[in-house]
Amino acid sequence: MKKLIERTGLSNDVKASNRYKQLGMLLNAIEKKILPSDTIQLIDKEVDELNSYKDTKSNFSKAIKSSENRIIRLLESKHKIVPINHYRKLWVVLGMSAFGVPIGISLGLSLGSMGFLAIGFPIGMGIGAGIGSGMDKKALKEGRQLDFEVKY
Repeated sequence: MKKLIERTGLSNDVKASNRYKQLGMLLNAIEKKILPSDTIQLIDKEVDELNSYKDTKSNFSKAIKSSENRIIRLLESKHKIVPINHYRKLWVVLGMSAFGVPIGISLGLSLGSMGFLAIGFPIGMGIGAGIGSGMDKKALKEGRQLDFEVKY
């Protein structure tokens, strides 16, 4: 698997520098997994695109983040390999929308004040976090979890 090149121009941009280091940690975690050659070629293509990127301004930070997201989506869709807490982060949002809104609406309608709509959101967050944590534990137990956590 290919490595990211050292970039000295990133020291001025803290955001891009942190994202670049995080992407390097993701690539190191991926190297520990045994993956088919077609997946490694797709990851190498992403690394080559970043290595050939000339602009080290704000566009580079966005390019790093989008490459990281594409690599994570590739691993999840093809091999069900995910970073630490991936499902929990995903299900917190889904829980708020799928469970929290209907619970809030039903509470608001039954109590006669739509001000109670907001009570449903933390309930949905809790349900989503529980479901996501369970899926993360299952991925860890099955060996499908990377030794890497996405930080925003």
